[in-house]
Amino acid sequence: MSGWFGLLGSGEFQPWSHDVDSWLLERVTGDGRVLVVPTAAAPEGDEIFSEWATAGLRHFSEAGVPVEVLEVRDRTDAGDAAMADRVQTASIVYFSGGNPAYLAASLRSTALWRAILDGLDRGMGYIGCSAGMAALGRKAPDSSADTFSVELWQQGLELFPRAWLGPHWDMLDRFAPGLVEHMTRTVPPDDLLVGVDEQTAIVGDGEQWQVFGRGGVHLRAGDEWQRHGHSDSLTLSLLT
Repeated sequence: MSGWFGLLGSGEFQPWSHDVDSWLLERVTGDGRVLVVPTAAAPEGDEIFSEWATAGLRHFSEAGVPVEVLEVRDRTDAGDAAMADRVQTASIVYFSGGNPAYLAASLRSTALWRAILDGLDRGMGYIGCSAGMAALGRKAPDSSADTFSVELWQQGLELFPRAWLGPHWDMLDRFAPGLVEHMTRTVPPDDLLVGVDEQTAIVGDGEQWQVFGRGGVHLRAGDEWQRHGHSDSLTLSLLT
């Protein structure tokens, strides 16, 4: 796979993230279009879905980047061949925040997801913020769950098959006290735990990465933790 990735802990379509967009747009293939896909917010209703769509359109339009919205709310939409066709020549697909488990379940084994994988093979970019990031790992958290139980963890898209991805890392315990400890205990020691702070991103090709933003990227492999900050480069094999 020869695609490019931008994984944001939070802050999609905010001014700080223009550097992330530019880094990817300089490297990706395609016709220059960015496809904004607010699927993860669909359970919150049409108004919230539309707010994220509008924010994405404004963000890229103001930067002079061609942008469209994919109106994908569920598996039926993701199975529509017309939706998948729009990915074929796009430069970036951009999944914004919401429920990671819902996003993974909506995309898995659909025509749209297959088109995205094909796009990555030709050098397309994937930007995922919050849910758009967390859905890519072995497991995806269900943000509608109200307890730290087995129901919290659903099947992820497994694009990064050994990784568990934690956006909002520096804020998780404010959202749900004890969540960082729960994740640390839940992730098997042979898997990778990747936490990305708010308004922070890790960008790369699946192997070589660079950090952007105000916070840190926190990695646990076995018993060892590492932290990387803005402008740091690192090697991290997520695709295998």
